[in-house]
Amino acid sequence: MGSLPYLGKPHAVCIPFPAQGHINPMLKLAKLLHQKGFHITFVNTEYNHRRLLKSRGPDALDGLPSFQFKTIPDGLPETDTDVTQSIPSLCDSTSRTALAPFRQLLAQLNETAANSNVNPPVSCIVSDGVMSFTVDAARELGIPEVLFWTTSACGFLAYVHYRHLVEKGFTPLKDESYLTNGYLETAIDWIPGMKDIRLRDIPTFIRTTDSEDIMVNFVLSETQRARDASAIILNTFDGLEHEVLDALGSMLPPVYSIGPLHLLQNHVIDRELKALGSNLWKDTPGCLEWLNSKEPNSVVYVNFGSITVMTADQLKEFAWGLANSNQTFLWVIRPDLVAGDTAVLPPEMVEQTKERGFFASWCPQEEVLNHPSIGGFLTHSGWNSTIESITGGVPMICWPFFAEQQTNCRYSCTEWGIGMEINSDVKRDEVESLVRELMEEEKGKEMKRKALEWKQMAEEAAGPAGSSYVNLDTLIHQVLLSSSKC
Repeated sequence: MGSLPYLGKPHAVCIPFPAQGHINPMLKLAKLLHQKGFHITFVNTEYNHRRLLKSRGPDALDGLPSFQFKTIPDGLPETDTDVTQSIPSLCDSTSRTALAPFRQLLAQLNETAANSNVNPPVSCIVSDGVMSFTVDAARELGIPEVLFWTTSACGFLAYVHYRHLVEKGFTPLKDESYLTNGYLETAIDWIPGMKDIRLRDIPTFIRTTDSEDIMVNFVLSETQRARDASAIILNTFDGLEHEVLDALGSMLPPVYSIGPLHLLQNHVIDRELKALGSNLWKDTPGCLEWLNSKEPNSVVYVNFGSITVMTADQLKEFAWGLANSNQTFLWVIRPDLVAGDTAVLPPEMVEQTKERGFFASWCPQEEVLNHPSIGGFLTHSGWNSTIESITGGVPMICWPFFAEQQTNCRYSCTEWGIGMEINSDVKRDEVESLVRELMEEEKGKEMKRKALEWKQMAEEAAGPAGSSYVNLDTLIHQVLLSSSKC
């Protein structure tokens, strides 16, 4: 991936939604653009900037001469806690308050460019799909604006159809009983590009009885604003979600699939650039060394991502299910995994599994999922985890928590043949039997074969002449380097 033959460097301002699962893919994309010759300004919230410095060290965000980190406030009350903030609060706050400080930051960057040769002026904005207030700022400057939806294509397509779900009366629910009376099994057979979808496979924010629900209204406004972007990008590849991408392409500005980003990022050769990281938690040392001592395909990797929370009872059921399966496992347990409490495992379970279990508070997930000893993944079905599992050739047990994780779970299990769903009301017997099925039985072996097929397709998409590689070049030359298309 060579640099652009471009006089006067282009300057992309990249701004992710302030949560771990959004920051990570945006940083990967920013590195790819930098490799292609862009000057980069990467914008975190002040809260996450502090967390990153705490996690990665005081010099971690010094950046490079042409890759700088800046901040804007998130509009929420000050706090010193080290946890992911409330997603509805962040959505509400950023959409109401972040435009003014973002405008101010762009003005400062352009003022610096005018008064010195340090930075080029801002020439385009690459924003998280749910930070669409940035579209206004791009329009005012007359520069292209690309929205990066960090969801799967199928999750994004479901969000785009929220408007029709409201119009057709599927949401809000009449009352709480509709969560348990079978209503969520209703077939949704009218979304082009999606088949065999039920209401419960649609992103979970529709499961509300409140017509003024923050998240439903937020999704409605953000998907509407997506139509004002110069282009939309998704961290997926054509072979995986072809029908869905076709459906999206017929409804929206140009949609580019440029994933898996972590495979495209393998083309980045600058060591200093590679060293820039975005983990908000410190990795527990020793994970990879421990995996090195294990047999191929013998370890279950368990990680519920950066946002999922569960009850103490659910944690206990997972713990005893894993213990009773007699499988070797690596389990990432964030300190804030249990809602309103510290995550504490049953001491007897820890003792019983000490020879075959490794507990970590965080780990380098991409490396773990590519490790030969990993045979299966018990996951919350977040999109980053799902696409990383696919590129590792690792089949999954899916316990979706919220948002479009339910959609990802459905596609993993029914469309892609690489997942098995676990009941939301988790019980140890089901955990035990599914883990055994994944690791030892014929269904698990068939899922493994399918996962390896998808892995190969992902590698081809991200390789030279692959669809995602070509799409990234096209995006750069037809959109990011164009005059305003806003």
